[in-house]
Amino acid sequence: MSVLTSATDVATRRLPKLFNADAHHAADYLLVGSFAAAGAWFFRRNRRAALAAWISGASLLGLTLLTSYPGKDRRYLAFPLHGKIETGMAAMVAAMPEFLRLEDDKERHYFTVKAGLLTVVSNLTAFSAHNGRSRH
Repeated sequence: MSVLTSATDVATRRLPKLFNADAHHAADYLLVGSFAAAGAWFFRRNRRAALAAWISGASLLGLTLLTSYPGKDRRYLAFPLHGKIETGMAAMVAAMPEFLRLEDDKERHYFTVKAGLLTVVSNLTAFSAHNGRSRH
């Protein structure tokens, strides 16, 4: 994990949980969309960066689609488990520049910032606050 992602994790881990499940769900889809857009943006300049963005976005989309959010349809992964997996995904996103040997600082910086954002969203979400009942 990069230094920025680690510092973000330490700085936000003990802060009050500001996001509920619905806000987290929306944030996940926003991050997926931003990865898809970044892949399209990087495609002409750096195909490996585009691939890294699309892999990151597809992984987050898969996790989001498999998660059973409180008040939504039952799926395969419990919402608290989603949070634990998402922490690992932030580390994966931070490692993408090294894994695919991205040399341009702009692309490397993009993945570092995205890993930090994913960490912030995960750390500021109340994963254990729901009780499994659907809302009316």
